[in-house]
Amino acid sequence: MTAQSNDSPYLDEVDSLREREYPLLSGTTYLDHAGTTPYPTSLITSFTADLTTSLYGNPHSLSSSSQLATQRIDDIRLRALRFFNADPEFFDLVFVPNATAGIKLVGDVLGDYSSRSSSDTISREESRNGFWYGYHVDAHTSLVGARELAAQSRCFETDDEVDGWIDSTLCNGDDEHPAQLFAFPAQSNMNGRRLVPARWCERIRRASQNGNNNRSGKRKVFTLLDAAALVSTSPLDLSDARTAPDFTVLSFYKIFGFPDLGALIVRKEDAVEDVLRARKFFGGGTVDMVLASAAEEGEWHAKKGAIHECLEDGTLPFHSIVALGAAMETHARLYGSMERVALHVRFLATQLAGRLSALRHWNGQPVCCLYGGADYGDSTRQGPIIALNLKNSQGAWIGKSEVERLAAVKNIQIRSGTLCNPGGTARSLGWSGSDMRRHFSAGLRCGDDHDIMDGRPTGILRVSLGAMSSLGDGDAFVDFVDEFYVEKDAHVASLTPPVQDVSPADFYIEALSVYPIKSCGAFKVPDGQRWTVKKEGLAWDREWCLIHQGTGATLNQKRYPRMALIKPDIDLARGILRIAAGDAVLEVSLDRGHTDDNPTCMTSLCQSASKPSTVCGDRVVVQAYTAPAVSAFFSSFLDVPCTLARFPPLSEKLGVGSGGGGRESALRAAQPGIGSMPGAFPDTTPTSSSPNPSQAGQPILLSNESPILLISRSSVNRLNEHIKLGSSPSTTSTTTRTTTTTTKPKAVPADVFRANILIAESSSPISSTRTENPYIEDTWNSFTVIPSSHHHTNHQSQQQQQQQREVQFNVLASCQRCQMVCVDQTTGIRGDEPYSTLVKTRKVGRGVFFGRHVSVDHSAGESSIMVGDGVRGGY
Repeated sequence: MTAQSNDSPYLDEVDSLREREYPLLSGTTYLDHAGTTPYPTSLITSFTADLTTSLYGNPHSLSSSSQLATQRIDDIRLRALRFFNADPEFFDLVFVPNATAGIKLVGDVLGDYSSRSSSDTISREESRNGFWYGYHVDAHTSLVGARELAAQSRCFETDDEVDGWIDSTLCNGDDEHPAQLFAFPAQSNMNGRRLVPARWCERIRRASQNGNNNRSGKRKVFTLLDAAALVSTSPLDLSDARTAPDFTVLSFYKIFGFPDLGALIVRKEDAVEDVLRARKFFGGGTVDMVLASAAEEGEWHAKKGAIHECLEDGTLPFHSIVALGAAMETHARLYGSMERVALHVRFLATQLAGRLSALRHWNGQPVCCLYGGADYGDSTRQGPIIALNLKNSQGAWIGKSEVERLAAVKNIQIRSGTLCNPGGTARSLGWSGSDMRRHFSAGLRCGDDHDIMDGRPTGILRVSLGAMSSLGDGDAFVDFVDEFYVEKDAHVASLTPPVQDVSPADFYIEALSVYPIKSCGAFKVPDGQRWTVKKEGLAWDREWCLIHQGTGATLNQKRYPRMALIKPDIDLARGILRIAAGDAVLEVSLDRGHTDDNPTCMTSLCQSASKPSTVCGDRVVVQAYTAPAVSAFFSSFLDVPCTLARFPPLSEKLGVGSGGGGRESALRAAQPGIGSMPGAFPDTTPTSSSPNPSQAGQPILLSNESPILLISRSSVNRLNEHIKLGSSPSTTSTTTRTTTTTTKPKAVPADVFRANILIAESSSPISSTRTENPYIEDTWNSFTVIPSSHHHTNHQSQQQQQQQREVQFNVLASCQRCQMVCVDQTTGIRGDEPYSTLVKTRKVGRGVFFGRHVSVDHSAGESSIMVGDGVRGGY
């Protein structure tokens, strides 16, 4: 981007500010400020210094430390009100955990108010009906959820619909409901569209007070403003109490990054306070006196006087409130005012939206579809949020999950999905309510990767800017879209190579890898050792996993890349699985019937410890190891509370966990003769029935999609040639820091693909050179492993000779790849290759593919294979 017509007040200073105050942003393009903004280093330093020099006690006591805490809370409450230009004479501020908690508090209070017994203001009929609730379609999920607390609700689909309701007698209050609440966002958290609070709040208040339906003389219609998205980069001005909402909710971490605290700002008025004092529940600190026993005087309590005093239950998070004081001081020192921040992000958003809108494919088709359409230069109508989806040159949608995964690899942090804004997203994408329910029935869930349904996207990409955003952040995102998603010419490369004349001896097994523990390191099958192939895959492959002790979820390298450093070793002679993690070693028995009586192993599998877990969306029941030593071994190395669990083949289970049946692959054998567009892979979509019944429902253990994964050395070599030709900066990251370097990209080893079988091509019979046929495996619908003849001996048993027969494998589908291939299996460090290059060279439709899912044809019984065996492809 260029700083043309720059109206940012501190653009020239932002780079030095980031270097000094936001070192964690080094090497990162952070574009999710609508979720939360990063916090400056000096804020944490200031807060820490305060805590180490001041003793704060529980504010409900009278000690000096408690009085200090009370004094700081009062001062910070006042400063927070002034931050929003709210005069404490007309407003009070209630501290809550976040904006959602403030919304729920208002809903609960109105529910209590509406259910009071008949009085001079509420009839018995009204108290039975509860309160009425209206909300705008652009509302955050939490505002929508408040409808469940109301007796009746209505969603306003447009601004005009709201205006019509206000002008009608429906906004005057009614005889059916003791109170009405209208809620709306100041700014859509989905696309940044801004609404005008003053325009509606004042009109609603006037209509409610003067309406013909208001026979009680008291106002019965109230307004709730969700300001959380707005205040992150724009001032909230409550200086005019006449036009202000009755209730305003927000989250401070959206503005300052820290602390995790929210506020409910209440407009002081008799009608509002009457509602609030109808609240039934009272917590510690909110009452002046309580009769615990009702034996003599009956149930009675006296609430405190101030609004915040009767709503802040229990001990306030006083340390977080102290942190808020430091946050406001730091923000003022760094940025001056929210007005300056608003000007800065307006300039950046205008530049970024313009550049994205201008991107075109070779044929002139737009790359980006932006949702909202407002003028980014008009801050009264639009905030610094850009909601978009991408299209290819033919106008087909590109899946949001694919874009977010690749962005994560390039260390660009954005958000995708429905963005906790169900109404705005559905309206932007053209989905009706019946469409959404149909999608849910078809398996669509929040956060999953069902990106396209019925030819349309199910979610949106969101890019949002913040106070410390720079022109470089926008440049990085535009360059990212241009590099990976702008088609520069009409050339369509065929990913499936032509079938060449290949003799049966052209391929052999270079390496066999078993992954006993899902997502941990590989055990390399030694040369000369035959390895059993079962219907679930290679023996012992992915039979164990690590599960989170809190959630029960199966751990994986995408979230915990350090798992690659956990190295298993299968000792068949001793019957143990030896696991090394750093300098520590753990041994567990391979015998599923093992007990603690066996002194060679440190632990046993507890047959009664059945644990539900999730593997690639499947709910499974695993058998957890309960010995504390096992949990401590893995938990200390990964720094996450977890333990080892086992999921043995269904045929070998011991009658425990009967609810945890086996898993099945959704993939089916590839059928010869099935055509597709040039470069397409065999269809990976599950079908209701398989043409080959023996291949239907392939059993799998804890592998993601299939029993066995195959890759070829020549394909890895070709991919590395493309990687070396790349010129993009190289990005690496650990769990704490990210760095970007400009070193030339390096080749990746084959083990990043975590394949079970690595095949290579033999040297030419007339030359010592090795023939290279990259991606030839993409043409196979099956292959046969041929035992090496020099390994046969006359002393082998009949069973051994039987196992060394030719073994037939069926190809199920191509393997769709994610960013986990970027984890270096020897260091546990995440980079950006090979996924970045795979997206450019191996993308078909909405998937990125490398390698083949296969299964053994087990109709002839148990088989075995070994390193050096020949491989013959089937076409």
